[in-house]
Amino acid sequence: MINFTVYGTPVAQGRPRFSSKGGMVKAYDPKKSKEFKKYVKLVAAEHRPEKPLEGPLQLFIRVFKPSLKSFSKKKHAAAESGELRPTTKPDVDNYVKGIKDACNGVLWRDDSQIVELLASKWYSETPRIEIMVVPIKEKGETG
Repeated sequence: MINFTVYGTPVAQGRPRFSSKGGMVKAYDPKKSKEFKKYVKLVAAEHRPEKPLEGPLQLFIRVFKPSLKSFSKKKHAAAESGELRPTTKPDVDNYVKGIKDACNGVLWRDDSQIVELLASKWYSETPRIEIMVVPIKEKGETG
């Protein structure tokens, strides 16, 4: 099992941007998404196994967005306790996409190994992303 936290305000994967040069169209990540992926990759590398994980994996992601400044004290307390959850954009799967891209080839060989995924959004005074990767033992496998 690999378990770590990426501190800072989470950034969702932005829509790809396109440019053309010499008649060739090229797609690229928006700068903010690209920079955040680099940061996640750097943190993930600190928890890298000797060789990328093989076989099926479970991925658990908890995204903690900063509490809104406009929250009353009551709403702020509800947000911190987990009673009030973010239902605004960006969608939770947009966070997941960037995280999976950043960890690809670092923690696991390929995204296709992720066969179970649980992702959630929360509010917190300490914005961060908590990531846990759990190898799934296949039938007949021991240890």
